[in-house]
Amino acid sequence: QWPASSDDRPWPTEQSWGGIVADGPFACAESANSRLFPFWPTAVIQNAAKALNSCMDTTMGVPDPEDLVERAKELAADGDIAPLSALANHTVYLYSGNDDQTVTRPVVEAAKQFYDLAGVALGNVTLVKGAGGHAFITEEGGAACGLSEGPYVSDCDYDQARAILGWMYGPLEPQSAEPQGEFLVFDQEEFSEPGDSFADEGVVYIPPTCRSKPGCRVHVALHGCRQSRENVGDTFIKDTGFAEIADTNRLVILFPQARAISGTNPEGCWDWWGYTGLDYLGKDAPQIAAIWAMVERLAEQE
Repeated sequence: QWPASSDDRPWPTEQSWGGIVADGPFACAESANSRLFPFWPTAVIQNAAKALNSCMDTTMGVPDPEDLVERAKELAADGDIAPLSALANHTVYLYSGNDDQTVTRPVVEAAKQFYDLAGVALGNVTLVKGAGGHAFITEEGGAACGLSEGPYVSDCDYDQARAILGWMYGPLEPQSAEPQGEFLVFDQEEFSEPGDSFADEGVVYIPPTCRSKPGCRVHVALHGCRQSRENVGDTFIKDTGFAEIADTNRLVILFPQARAISGTNPEGCWDWWGYTGLDYLGKDAPQIAAIWAMVERLAEQE
């Protein structure tokens, strides 16, 4: 399922998946000036302004999916990302909360249009519009529904973890009543450099069946801005329902952790505007490479 590319970096060419909660399309924050004058940190400042005013609210206009698909094709032609043909069997879940004023609905709708135009098979992309503010949604647990504040996990009577995993992997077995496996804290420093904005420690959840029998799939769950352990403790890791579903469906859940860096990443976000360097959109981007190294390490344990 993961044949090697010409440079021995794997491309997901058979089938891959994505679950996106309150986010915009690929390369949304890349400004025209940052491409004309690709100098850090000036380009990053320009990208940050676009991120805030086009990829979250739409003061500077709604993202243009057609332009962003063309940009993705350019990056693919240069070998920076996988060929867009790899998206043919991709499955994508998107969610936009009715009360989310942080990332507004037109931005999430643009993300759906991006995947439709980029070649994801008809019917493989779903955009769910439902209750909630800017938060991960649960069936039970977290803050009141509709709030957009820490821990950014809200009880809206909707099991978003199950919805995401079910859309990606197909029908799921009923989850366990409570986690049966181990939340293992690991050192992220060996996978990253100081400027990559990784916290010292990440977490991986391993169900008992994945200890006793190899062949479990790895699902990477990325927290949102201001939602890392540094900000909200283990709420995103332990209270969103991923672990209970993993127990009965042979999934290992990797929870990488970002950290805030004053000036460049004050909210502890993952890099979607270039604060780690202007190669942030490609497979060799510092955070992408580090997370992939974590996945490879887990594969070695099989």
